[in-house]
Amino acid sequence: MTTAVTLSGSIRTGSYNVILQRYVSKKLREAGVEVNEISLADFPMPVFNEDLEPDNVPEAAGRMAQLFVAADIVFIASPENNAGATALIVNTISWLSRQKHGQFRHAVFGIGAVSSGKYGGINGIGHLRDSLSKLGALLVPTLLGIGPSATAFDETGTPTEEGVIRKVDQMVRELTHFSRGGI
Repeated sequence: MTTAVTLSGSIRTGSYNVILQRYVSKKLREAGVEVNEISLADFPMPVFNEDLEPDNVPEAAGRMAQLFVAADIVFIASPENNAGATALIVNTISWLSRQKHGQFRHAVFGIGAVSSGKYGGINGIGHLRDSLSKLGALLVPTLLGIGPSATAFDETGTPTEEGVIRKVDQMVRELTHFSRGGI
């Protein structure tokens, strides 16, 4: 069975990006994928600092790297901060990049963002796309930039715009059909 890990670059209570993470997880399950929804709150890592290596690398970084290695799909929903990725997701990726498990070289990655602005966090996910690609991640072409956040979802967590629903469906098709070719 195809497996996926989904996460959000926000751990804020009521985060719209967690709502997006859950919606994409639901759509992946409907496509027959076994989904592991994780919260970065369960993977505490100090601010990245090479002085902590090699003796004080957070155990959480190794656990998360193993989840990425075992997954066929990784989906990241992350808000935008100051036209870039959030400090939380940047720190997480920094620690993950130091693991030696091939954590960016197995799964197919999808990324999205929900933002209060009309551009839907597209600058932040552009930054995230650049970082992940440089680490060897294969990203699907569809980017989910959703905004404004206040009207993006209904009370059930379903996007309110048909165009957003179609984009999520397109991303799920890409995530379930793209492959690294056994690499």
